[in-house]
Amino acid sequence: MRLPFSSAALLRRPNRHAASRIQRSSLSPWLWQHSVRHNSSGTTPKEIRIESRTYKTDEWYNTPSSILDAIPRRLHLQPDHPLTITRKLIESRFPSHKTHNNLFPVVTTLQNFDSLGFPLDHVGRNRTDTYYVNKETVLRTHTSAHQADTFRNNESEGYLISADVYRRDAIDRSHYPVFHQMEGARTWDRQQAGRDGKSVAQVIWEDVAKLPKHDIAVEDPNPPFHIERNPLQSRHAPEEAEAIAAHLKRSLEDMVVTIFNTARGAANTAIPDEPLKVRWVEAYFPFTSPSWELEVFWQGDWLEVLGCGVVSQPILDTATVPERVGWAFGIGLERIAMLLYSIPDIRLFWSKDTRFLSQFSESKPIKRFVPFSKYPACLKDVSFWLRSSSSAAGGASSIHPPGTSSAATPPSSHAQSQYSAQPVIEKSGTHAGSPTKLSAATPTPTPRSTGTATLSTSTSPSASIAEGASENPIPPAAPVPAQAIFHENDVMEIAREVCGDVVEDVRLTDEFVHPKTGRKSMCYRINYRSLERTLTNEETNAMHERLRTLLVVRLGVELR
Repeated sequence: MRLPFSSAALLRRPNRHAASRIQRSSLSPWLWQHSVRHNSSGTTPKEIRIESRTYKTDEWYNTPSSILDAIPRRLHLQPDHPLTITRKLIESRFPSHKTHNNLFPVVTTLQNFDSLGFPLDHVGRNRTDTYYVNKETVLRTHTSAHQADTFRNNESEGYLISADVYRRDAIDRSHYPVFHQMEGARTWDRQQAGRDGKSVAQVIWEDVAKLPKHDIAVEDPNPPFHIERNPLQSRHAPEEAEAIAAHLKRSLEDMVVTIFNTARGAANTAIPDEPLKVRWVEAYFPFTSPSWELEVFWQGDWLEVLGCGVVSQPILDTATVPERVGWAFGIGLERIAMLLYSIPDIRLFWSKDTRFLSQFSESKPIKRFVPFSKYPACLKDVSFWLRSSSSAAGGASSIHPPGTSSAATPPSSHAQSQYSAQPVIEKSGTHAGSPTKLSAATPTPTPRSTGTATLSTSTSPSASIAEGASENPIPPAAPVPAQAIFHENDVMEIAREVCGDVVEDVRLTDEFVHPKTGRKSMCYRINYRSLERTLTNEETNAMHERLRTLLVVRLGVELR
């Protein structure tokens, strides 16, 4: 398992802690009634209804009903859920910030991409990475989709946004196609400071003096900005940037102290407490400059916890508040909850099993999660030849809908949002002292169609393994474009559609190029494991055969 820093690294420069790309884990088949209106032919619906809103679809539509079914869950708002408890713990450190926790997840491409400066050809716009409703409408891929609107509304000097976000990605125990992010911001009005006879830097330093103090060891060897590594924005005075950075760092240090002291108490180990240490590392994010990542030394490793920086002034200009300056940060809720509770598998957050849910309470101290019995895994391989006109691109694919021509795009970053990502803990392995990366994840349920076959009478997600699986194992799909580029995310999406939450992990285990024909063969290992019961061989074989068949139909591969 490899851990990149959160969804934050959009367009980000490689840094000294650059890690290999990571995989994400799957979501369960949802058992409640979804509100998607399909036409009678079983092909792509002409319109879909998401809660009370109706949207037209077009050739860009690629969102399975299983993903739409996840929208009503809103895990970060459910009482006594670990994500809710985690959210409230973070919010408690920002008492003056206005919270926005119930923003609708369907947004325009203007909100999700254009307002944040995404280039038109950026891989974040790719259909292999993003769930589209139509050409101009997506499920948000990050909470930053609401940033410009929140700045524009200008309801408070500080805000926090917590929300479910959606990404097409790989499968492992740390990543879901639906996951949860929190981002926060604090701004100051230059004009108001002037009317008060002060500079904005003076006002900010006065606010710094009011922040809680701590006694942790902080490593911060770099200057507030650097002309090459971490540049000052042209419209910011050095003293402004220095004051903003000081307020940002002190605020986030206070938050991290609270989180990790709580985690230390939950661990309840006999290991003597070692002093908490944090360090600031220069970083690059497209929407902030200068920018930093905050790392915490925890259980023998440096953990990358969040990303942050001084807000890019053009974003505030676009939001019609050019007189304001400030900072912003982003963090993955799953990553923090997994650390607080020692939760080993991100799929558990979506469980309705009382053995999981009964362990959490907002009125009681946070305690270490006690795992259930682990059910046996079933490993199965699938090997195939790619089409002769296709090339394997682990993170590359056309951003255009099926049937349209386009050039190949650069490898996907799997990191669209400004700062925060999906939850997992892993070591980058670049060199001694490299941080262990935490990331946040996204969920994917199985799609529904007529003729569902349930394999259990249980109402838990992974109990109904074939929920949403048609007796005809071939769901409709757009024709394969003649020159389409193979993308690994499509394999992951098919695995989720067919198997839902019983797929724990999907890994590429072998690649081979035939020396004579030049054709490429790939082998993936599927790890089937339910969180709630033992799978039978018959169930696993049936799912695996449907998966193999759908790979041929959807991707045009030749099975080996």
